[in-house]
Amino acid sequence: MRTIDEVAADLGLAAGDVQPWGPHVAKVLPHAAFRDDPLSARLVLVSAISPTPAGEGKTTCTIGLAQAARRIGVRAACALREPSLGPVFGQKGGGTGGGESRLEPSACINLHFTGDLHAVTSAHNLLAALADNHVFFRTPAGGDGRELDPRQVTFRRVLDMNDRFLRKTVIGLGGKAMGVPREDGFDITAASEVMAILCLSRDYADLKERLGRILLGFARDGDPLYARDLGAQGAMAALLRDALLPNLVQTREGAPALVHGGPFGNIAHGCNSLVATRLALRRADVVFTEAGFGFDLGAEKFLDIKCRAAGIWPHAVVLVATLRALKFHGGIPAAESGREDANALALGMANLEKHLESVRQFGLEPIVALNVRAGDSEAEQRYVLERLRHSSVEAGLADVFARGGAGAVELAERIVARARAARPSPRYTYDLADPPDTKIRKIARAIYGASDVDFTVAAKAQLDRAVRLGFGEAPICMAKTHLSLSDDEKRVGRPRDFEMTVREVRIAAGAGFLVPLTGEILTMPGLPRHPHALDIDLAPDGTIVGVE
Repeated sequence: MRTIDEVAADLGLAAGDVQPWGPHVAKVLPHAAFRDDPLSARLVLVSAISPTPAGEGKTTCTIGLAQAARRIGVRAACALREPSLGPVFGQKGGGTGGGESRLEPSACINLHFTGDLHAVTSAHNLLAALADNHVFFRTPAGGDGRELDPRQVTFRRVLDMNDRFLRKTVIGLGGKAMGVPREDGFDITAASEVMAILCLSRDYADLKERLGRILLGFARDGDPLYARDLGAQGAMAALLRDALLPNLVQTREGAPALVHGGPFGNIAHGCNSLVATRLALRRADVVFTEAGFGFDLGAEKFLDIKCRAAGIWPHAVVLVATLRALKFHGGIPAAESGREDANALALGMANLEKHLESVRQFGLEPIVALNVRAGDSEAEQRYVLERLRHSSVEAGLADVFARGGAGAVELAERIVARARAARPSPRYTYDLADPPDTKIRKIARAIYGASDVDFTVAAKAQLDRAVRLGFGEAPICMAKTHLSLSDDEKRVGRPRDFEMTVREVRIAAGAGFLVPLTGEILTMPGLPRHPHALDIDLAPDGTIVGVE
């Protein structure tokens, strides 16, 4: 591994621009991280088709493509999300790529890293504690004596761990001295509004202002109370001081990687931080960034939410697909999708084709990266590539897990050429002035393929309240299963003529968007029958094993 100073120098960062966290990790300091210089790099957005439960190697491909670009003489870097402990100990395992296309130091990044997710968890739960303390002592808020109604507290607690038993809780039990009993619950830290705020803030002033806008709940008369009404934003910002600074690490082949922020794509906005992306765009020539899970989730939000906020637009879009995911969407169970099945593969192409159409909805032309996995059938690979070429879709193999950058040089050449030739012209799914229900329907119809959206009585009331409070023109951050284009994870492939159900709408006032919850999506995941935590261990010499 290269020293972190050598990696920083690749981005034109001097020793005084970074704060080392050991020999291979650094924080980029505020004077370098928050600059508003022109963004000169070409941006490549990497997303994927609807995945299997194990994921399709989107992060691995993003890292591998950045390494491949460097092999052809391009000054490339990548901007990625931080792993959450929930998936690391749950079903997916580590979130740093894999094989010869992974981030280093991998175990450090997967477990704690620089403490950013802990800081987000602490800042979020500090606000929750201050809100309940306000209820307990009945202290006046907002300068006009308002009190938060314990029956109308909407701000939940968070934990960076998959724990289904905390989805719904009752707090304040044990008598008068223990608090005011009320229903509560936990979300995973990746779904925290504080995480979204961290990822969308431009600097400390913006961070503090957004934190103050967090909606806590309502007074008995229905008036909203915000974090600023309790004076909470200062202490929260102090906890997040270092967390807002991007983390600099390297790929296995020494390419610079800015790894910062960790919202999930199925329950949050699925992109790394605005600060890190803009920093990379100022310091490299081509930047590879990912948005997940599939294009219908993270990439749609990247384009409709993050790009609006950051003033950016991608020059090229890459869709990652695997033979296993295609056969899974052709009707084969995920556990059996490694075997050859020409019929399932042909049927599963419909899922990829819908995502290709969705990319074009934004005025972009996709390139498909067929991620190579051990044991893949060459005949099936040829079928997919030939079918795509017959449809005039540019595509190629990405054998980056086994071969690193060398496994995607030809594909990287085409991606870089596309990015250099592009003239970005933003085209969004909806206008911010559209009514919220119209924005939701536009996403569902154009990106998911739904025929319509049904709103529960509760969701309609919550949308009406959001409009009354002034959030009618906020972007939309859909919460939906990543395993299907629909809101039902069992409907694989390309569902048609289906209605989606929005059962709840949350106001993320600080982040600046509305969060409709669809179907059975949960903001606190659970552990699988065999958690990946059972495969992780610490060797006698202090080496962590089994994370990947």
